[in-house]
Amino acid sequence: MGLRFVGIDPNTDLEHCPTVWADVEAAELVLQGWRAGPDLRAECEANSPARGGIPDSEEVIRIPARMVPVIREACDAVERSAVQ
Repeated sequence: MGLRFVGIDPNTDLEHCPTVWADVEAAELVLQGWRAGPDLRAECEANSPARGGIPDSEEVIRIPARMVPVIREACDAVERSAVQ
């Protein structure tokens, strides 16, 4: 796996830190975030175009807006790897 660490929440306490990686081989983003609570998860399911809810193999996570630059960097890395 070509996993490249991109960054963590700049306001992290180093124990509970949303993190972003770029898997440059798979051309995918890998995100660690705060698990959504039951209310947000239910709202996501209710507003999803997919029927049947969120599969057990997937999760809704929260990422703070302050991480947008980190996510952009990861997107750029994945995009570059996809065109090579």
